[in-house]
Amino acid sequence: MRFAHLFADENPSPRLAVIEAVGAEVSEWHALFLDELMDAPPADSQALIERGQAGLDEVRAAVAQIAADDPRRHPVDGYHFASASLRPPLILAIGLNYAAHSSELGLQTDSTPTVFSLWPNSLAGHEGTTVWPRTISETVDYEAELGVIIGTPARNVATEDALDHVWGYTVVNDITARDIQFSEAQWSRCKSFDGFTPTGPLLVTADEIPDPQALHIGTVIDGHTVQDASTGQMVRSVATLIAHLSQSTTLLPGTLISTGSPGGAGYSREPQIFLRDRSTVTVSVEGVGSLTTHCRIVE
Repeated sequence: MRFAHLFADENPSPRLAVIEAVGAEVSEWHALFLDELMDAPPADSQALIERGQAGLDEVRAAVAQIAADDPRRHPVDGYHFASASLRPPLILAIGLNYAAHSSELGLQTDSTPTVFSLWPNSLAGHEGTTVWPRTISETVDYEAELGVIIGTPARNVATEDALDHVWGYTVVNDITARDIQFSEAQWSRCKSFDGFTPTGPLLVTADEIPDPQALHIGTVIDGHTVQDASTGQMVRSVATLIAHLSQSTTLLPGTLISTGSPGGAGYSREPQIFLRDRSTVTVSVEGVGSLTTHCRIVE
């Protein structure tokens, strides 16, 4: 199944909806809002995830009763997307998880994963506008990443069992202020400006993605392809990352893990490419979706 948080101009509160594709374009998708289908709907994705498999089964049963011409089907066109991940108990990001990206940044892939946290204020939605002051950074970069959503508590799990703890997947753009990244000893602030972690547009349940290591991943800026790779090029697989993280931390339901970006970052290009005022950047992961962000730089 596919879910999104949508809101209308007249009501800025996001509502959780099942998304069913009628055509290839986003504007052709239908939204089935859970607060119209269920007597006791989950308020958002976090509440749904916390209900476990029984909660997901309840949603499936409610959706199965909706006919093709049911007025509770709403065209997505006319709504706005909030972050696909809302209220995650933890946002973890993995750095240097593609060899090409490590090399282009002049950084060495360590024997264990590079892990840092992202701040919840950075979460943003598809087709949103991310704004930052020119005085803070003019070297803001893009990073297409596969986002993993934990479904059941994971503590000290084996690699071969790790994917059993995954609820679903989303797309993440790990936007980064490179000058700050290389001037500070931690990577959280440079990647946690307001709106620097767009996710979405959808949350796709794990059963829709048989192999998270067999997905095309890429980035397009203003019509130009700048990243073009496969999740199979990860240094450490999704399962390996979950197993490693769970050794020291219980990964709670709803935890978002951003699994690293492939080569092609703007910082390493000649000439360099950074996100500019009015840039439009779209990051995509095969089978999961395409996430677009509009950029504004203010004086």
